[in-house]
Amino acid sequence: MTAAAETPTRKGSEAAAEAARRRTFAVISHPDAGKSTLTEALALHAAAITSAGAVHGKGDRRGVTSDWMEMERARGISITSAALRIDYADRVLNLLDTPGHADFSEDTYRVLAAVDSAIMLLDSAKGLEPQTLKLFDVCRARKIPVVTFVNKWDRPGREPLELLDEIEQRIGLRPTPLNWPVGIAGDFRGLIDRTTGRYTKLHRTPGGATRAEEEPMDAERAAEVEGAAWEQAQEEIELLGEIGADFDEESFLAGESSPVLFGAALPNFGVAALLESLVRLAPAPSAQRDTSGEPRPVEAPFSGLVFKMQANMDKQHRDRMAFVRVCSGRFDRGMVLTHAATGRPFATKYSQAVFGSERQTIDTAYPGDVIALVNANALRVGDTLFDGDPVEFPPIPSFAPEHFAVARAVDSGRYKQFRRGIEQLDTEGVVQVLVSDVRGEQAPVLAAVGPLQFDVVRHRMEHEFRAPIELSHLDYNLARRTDAASAPVLHGLSGAEVLSRRLDGDLLVLVHNKWRLRVIERDHPDLVLEPLLAGGVEEPG
Repeated sequence: MTAAAETPTRKGSEAAAEAARRRTFAVISHPDAGKSTLTEALALHAAAITSAGAVHGKGDRRGVTSDWMEMERARGISITSAALRIDYADRVLNLLDTPGHADFSEDTYRVLAAVDSAIMLLDSAKGLEPQTLKLFDVCRARKIPVVTFVNKWDRPGREPLELLDEIEQRIGLRPTPLNWPVGIAGDFRGLIDRTTGRYTKLHRTPGGATRAEEEPMDAERAAEVEGAAWEQAQEEIELLGEIGADFDEESFLAGESSPVLFGAALPNFGVAALLESLVRLAPAPSAQRDTSGEPRPVEAPFSGLVFKMQANMDKQHRDRMAFVRVCSGRFDRGMVLTHAATGRPFATKYSQAVFGSERQTIDTAYPGDVIALVNANALRVGDTLFDGDPVEFPPIPSFAPEHFAVARAVDSGRYKQFRRGIEQLDTEGVVQVLVSDVRGEQAPVLAAVGPLQFDVVRHRMEHEFRAPIELSHLDYNLARRTDAASAPVLHGLSGAEVLSRRLDGDLLVLVHNKWRLRVIERDHPDLVLEPLLAGGVEEPG
């Protein structure tokens, strides 16, 4: 066999071996559960950074690494997802921080198309909140294994057994605690590893900026130091054993059970245990199914899915980046790939690894890695890139918008900047941009899942594109997909308006409310009115 013939096999073996070292996961939660703080703490414990910042930091405390956007730092919330690549314990961790606020859940949905597992973060006092439930539904639909981290155990909260019962009763996921807290919520002493029985007492560091000090103790010493809190924890652990709440890898990977860990991200309590558990338990990248349902093995030639577009991360260069999850094969900087949507070649001269807003050139990448391709003007969210055998992965659907507003440029002399900015925000998925023959290109309709998306649009149009806009909100809260035959009839009805969606060309009809929609469906049963996605599942009728 010639050297040339050996190359694909050798590359495939290399890709498979490197894929086994990868762990690609997202952090999901309800707003204010501590998601970005946990992301920072994980990076700190992996020695990727030397000190942690908090979203609501004061004085010299900076914003978290993953919250790089100016608006995120100002408001103390995550607006857009962020990727962090971390080398740890002979593993490569690709950690994707996601927005927690429901208004930005579409961005989270895209990220969940690019990961192999997820950390579900719960507030110890609040438990399962509405947005957490919606995000878990997406994980369930995508068969993504979930690790649960009960956060803020250093603050007053609920009983641990009560939280476990809620997880099982409300989402049907069997909780299997890997460790157990000593001390009630608000009086966090330390953690017992359920497998080894080892106790680790935790000591706070000033401001939680560095790793928490951990003091191992044997059972005799722990009982002496912790007293009644130790006895209560032992009784609860015994109960867990009696009810069979032990980790089972098969049911975890099948999405039937969830390993549970306790901690507090801000003072860095329990984060080391979470990191070790992810390395040990989270699945490595595996074959991804294409549009025909066929799995593409990780050792196949390169293929990747574009799951996020982001412009202007670098204020100096004003570039546009496509975030690509490597699905198979080895990526080499400079290789010429094929864009599945158009069949055209796509050069990859400028490829980077990202760490929040920081980035550096990356020469090679493997399944599970996230690469950022710079100046990727031809790419869109959901696109596939491949080398060798053609492949196309399923597109990433858009959510059903519920808020609509007409955008107009404040300064007509800056219409070019206005148009460029609107198009850019559309391709990034910040909002969906709809156009109609009646309103024209100069007054596009912006469609959003939540009203905060409009605030992002205003801010970015003014500060990034130098084209301030005014928004006129429309009295619609439902959208349905229709067709060319139904459009003229719908357009003549009161309480409805037909527009086209710019990127995919779909026709959408906007309707005032669900009652008006029911009247239209009753009076015109032959019209096409198809529901869109809502939260990753079909929108209820």
